[in-house]
Amino acid sequence: MDTETKLNSLGFAKPPAETRVVVAMSGGVDSSVVAAMLAEEGYDVVGVTLQLYDHGAALAKKGACCAGIDIHDARRVAESMGFPHYVLDYENIFQDAVIDEFADSYLAGATPVPCIRCNERVKFKDMMETARDLGADCMATGHYIQRADGAHGAQLHSAADPTRDQSYFLFSTTPEQLDYLRFPLGHLKTKDETRALARKYGLEVADKPDSQDICFVPNGDYASVIEKLRPGAAEPGEIVHADGRVLGTHKGVIHYTIGQRRGLGIGGLSEPLYVVKLDVDSKQVVVGPKEMLSTRIIPVREINWLGDEPFTSRDQWELAVKVRSTRPPREAIVRPISESEAEVELLSPEEGVSPGQACVFYAPEGPRIYGGGWIWRG
Repeated sequence: MDTETKLNSLGFAKPPAETRVVVAMSGGVDSSVVAAMLAEEGYDVVGVTLQLYDHGAALAKKGACCAGIDIHDARRVAESMGFPHYVLDYENIFQDAVIDEFADSYLAGATPVPCIRCNERVKFKDMMETARDLGADCMATGHYIQRADGAHGAQLHSAADPTRDQSYFLFSTTPEQLDYLRFPLGHLKTKDETRALARKYGLEVADKPDSQDICFVPNGDYASVIEKLRPGAAEPGEIVHADGRVLGTHKGVIHYTIGQRRGLGIGGLSEPLYVVKLDVDSKQVVVGPKEMLSTRIIPVREINWLGDEPFTSRDQWELAVKVRSTRPPREAIVRPISESEAEVELLSPEEGVSPGQACVFYAPEGPRIYGGGWIWRG
């Protein structure tokens, strides 16, 4: 093969120096390593960091991303490796596309996953358009997931390190976006390898802690954020047993999630009770025994399909599905209703399936991800 037609490490038939790549830099160790690695390989690297919310209020908050100190860290990495770095103010876009829906979903009794919406509506949409405007051949991120070239186009595969795998949060990546994206860390076996690379490149963020929780929710206190966004949202109501008995009162439905057991304030009962339903209209938190949490049939919509054949080309698909980011995939039958809707039947019941969470589709065997959708009440 002629040297001019050999593919570089990003899959382009030209030298790295002639390949421009925009790196989405959050200021953390992962994206910093990606940028440094590609710069060292000789690529034309451009670092881009999004300012997503008021970083003045977030400067002292540890474990956040896309805030003041993280922007500073990303800029230092760019300076040390000698490539340009830009900060884009996306506060209004982030507010409209992510934060407002998060608040409204929570008020409707759902358990939203704003990190997925951020990837879908901000990082892989507006930021990708910016990368194209900058003349980049591709955009690289520090996500732990793998991209593979298949016979029918790019495929999404789980990360080599199952403890770091971020496929649940990236299921809504479209085929067109996948063509443009690159994930240089997905093949690494452990996070220690990433930090070792950071030290190799002399990056000051080598030992920086990983981000925790949702970036705009300090200390995981969702309710306090919702109350600020939607004053008066925490209206009191009744805690009701599924059989109709009133067991107590609560300070607002937004303080509870499906499957919650602790902190209900209704002690002294003979059986442990769990939140099985949030009735926003009647302001009721409905509790019941654990078996009431078991679910077999899950309605899913807004499906993003990453299979080689059209989603509706079969009556059903035998796949594995994950209904929470912290749980392993389990066997299921996915029955298409339309190109964007399906009924998912779990072969063994799952507890605590909640509207607002994602249902992600995986191959029954192997690392491939077939997309997924959003769980709703049906």
